[in-house]
Amino acid sequence: MEAAGGVAAPASATARLRDVLTAALRRGREELGKPRSGYDAPVELGITAHDGRLLAVTPAAAGLRADPEAAGEREWLLVAATVAALVDLACPPMPATASDLALKAGEHAGFLLLAYPGDVEPIDLDELAGMAFDERIRGIDRLRARAVVVPPALLDAPDLRAPIGSGHPLRVAEAEALIGGADDEQHEDAVLALLGTEQAAVRPHEDPDPSRRVARRILQRLDGMGKWGGYHTDFAHLPRGFAGNERALAQEVGEALLAAGLLEEKPSVGQRHVFLNPRRVRDIRAFIERGDAPAALRLPS
Repeated sequence: MEAAGGVAAPASATARLRDVLTAALRRGREELGKPRSGYDAPVELGITAHDGRLLAVTPAAAGLRADPEAAGEREWLLVAATVAALVDLACPPMPATASDLALKAGEHAGFLLLAYPGDVEPIDLDELAGMAFDERIRGIDRLRARAVVVPPALLDAPDLRAPIGSGHPLRVAEAEALIGGADDEQHEDAVLALLGTEQAAVRPHEDPDPSRRVARRILQRLDGMGKWGGYHTDFAHLPRGFAGNERALAQEVGEALLAAGLLEEKPSVGQRHVFLNPRRVRDIRAFIERGDAPAALRLPS
């Protein structure tokens, strides 16, 4: 990029730079599959601005737009950091409803392309994008990555669509970046309200059995927050939204959900992190929506 003239590289360099970008993305995808990613050289993604939009291509698979299971944990964290950086660069107003969420996704050479409305000059982006991405990527365990600003001609975006599903992790990442603030109950409630998932909570709330009610609400909340696969949360967060004795019950129910395989666990720096098991999606949705508990689930009495 630097040898070709950076973001202002001439059109004659486009084909060569596109090949270099594709090679870097391929290498990034390979790195994300390793126990430690980007330690020899950072995982790279390309970012640019064109026609009132910010565009970013990541090493993640393009299929993520429709299938959250198409990525591993570190891929999701990288993608979420990229979404947050785009939101930071665009400085959009706070949307009123889920229909106002603006993130779109597409494909570039088989890789996930993200698009967000933002009127930023390419020359300004060259200075700001790296800082915005570094701020968001900092602290992700075992990952070193950087954003490289590329000429607009390198990224084509002919077929951009909204992520599929109200609780898709891409939508969650946008909502979390827009709301900001501490990762507490108020933050989660605000994210869920923006995503429009609170309305779906009526039936689980009405379950007459306390343990079943708590279990269905925990699963529904995690589903609404897109906590599938590598997109996880601290086990200590499961009692959020419950009061009094139900907070202790939620801890017991969480253990039962783990034992039944509806949740899976990932140790993380002394904490217990959990996520919804993608292989049990039918059982989880049936339990949330109809109260059909899997046979292996043993809830506390």
